[in-house]
Amino acid sequence: MIPMKSTPPASPVITLRTITLENRRAMFNLEVTEEQRQYVASNLSSVASCYVLATNGAQPFPFIIYADEQPVGFVMIVYGTTGYDEPSFAVDNYCILRLMIDKAHQNKGYGRRAMAQITAFIRTFPAGSAECCWIPYKQDNFAAKKLYECFGFRDNGEAFNGEAISVLQL
Repeated sequence: MIPMKSTPPASPVITLRTITLENRRAMFNLEVTEEQRQYVASNLSSVASCYVLATNGAQPFPFIIYADEQPVGFVMIVYGTTGYDEPSFAVDNYCILRLMIDKAHQNKGYGRRAMAQITAFIRTFPAGSAECCWIPYKQDNFAAKKLYECFGFRDNGEAFNGEAISVLQL
C-alpha cells in the first residue's frame, strides 16, 4: 500500500464585507480580550460613530473582517474628518480609526492578512485621492505598532487624543 500524503488545510480567505442586516449581530458579538479593551472601542460604538460621521460630512467605511465565512474582526476606515481633534494632515486623507480581531480568532495571522486587505482597499481611493493613511494607537500597544510597521506605517511624532500617530505614504 502506498502511503497518502496529507495536505495541510488551506488558510482561510480573509475578506472585508459590508455590514448587513444578516451579519450585524455577529459583528456586535465580536470582542477583544479584557486587557485589550483599553485599546479599542466596541464595535457597537464604532458603528454608531460611523452614522454620526456620515451625517456630518465624513466618509466612513466600516467592514466586518471574515475568515472564509466566519466573522473574525472589524475595521473602521474614515476619509476626511474623524470627529476628533486631528492632525492637520488628516484632511483629505484616510484613517484606520478602529481595527480589532475577536479574542477567539487572535494569533492566527488574521490581523496581518486583514491589514493587507485594508491597505489594498485604501489604495483604491474609494472616497477620493489621498497622500497618506494614518492610524492612531496607544504607545504601550506594542503588538499594534509592530503590525503597522510591517505594512510601512511610521510614527510621525504627533499625538491624536493622547495616542501616537503612525502614517503610511500612499
